[in-house]
Amino acid sequence: MTVDPGWTALRVPEMERLPGPVVPRFEEMPSHSAFPNHVHRWNQFIHATSGTLQVSVEGARHVITPEQAIWVPTGILHDTRAPEGAAFRNLYVVEDPALGLPRRCAVSAMTPLLRELIQELAGLEHRGEPPAYGAQIQNLILEQLRRLTPQDFHLPWPRSAALQRLCDALSAAPDDARSLEAWAETLALTPRTLTRRFQRETGLTLRAWRQRLRLFKAMEWLGNGRGVTEIALDLGYASPSAFTYMFRQEMGCSPTEWLKGPEP
Repeated sequence: MTVDPGWTALRVPEMERLPGPVVPRFEEMPSHSAFPNHVHRWNQFIHATSGTLQVSVEGARHVITPEQAIWVPTGILHDTRAPEGAAFRNLYVVEDPALGLPRRCAVSAMTPLLRELIQELAGLEHRGEPPAYGAQIQNLILEQLRRLTPQDFHLPWPRSAALQRLCDALSAAPDDARSLEAWAETLALTPRTLTRRFQRETGLTLRAWRQRLRLFKAMEWLGNGRGVTEIALDLGYASPSAFTYMFRQEMGCSPTEWLKGPEP
């Protein structure tokens, strides 16, 4: 398995089986590093603790900030990238239908309780706690995973090679302002065909997709410490106020408010 040029491929940990029902693992990823496409024989819960992650799964790309997490069920092909470097916590969860865990990939908001439970579980090994206490923590984590509310918020990726080239180009240069007609000419398609195919493969118009891409890029860059003015210009907005207006329309808050996270 390979990653794009300029990216470092990280080795996926090899495990024959899990040593327990819920296994925590912490990971730090340098800038422009990735775990290439892979599958697990268990469920995976990925929570960013600093920076932002890009997780691609089931034809969609997800930006995971420190306020979010993503659930990837057993056997689902996925990759994880850190464009600017990131740290995250994994939970590997045993595959057991009796647990009643989600069967589909889903992004959810990270709750303070679940965050603390994961931290507590990770510290048990070093404190020599009795097994019964560890089992209680694991059961609480499983219950919290069952209670998470999915967020229908992702960036769908087209299947055809031509539209993938278009989306890859816009992802690399989100300030690219070429019109639909210009892209149709570049791809040797009519504007009507491009419109129809893009809508069919992503469920969005090119204009809506481009705006969501810019929103995801903004979240990624904000999470990595870049300023609002710099982000606005790099996304192609004429001013920081125009960018802030878009962000508020989509997220219900300003970029600065979003960075602070939800109120306690």
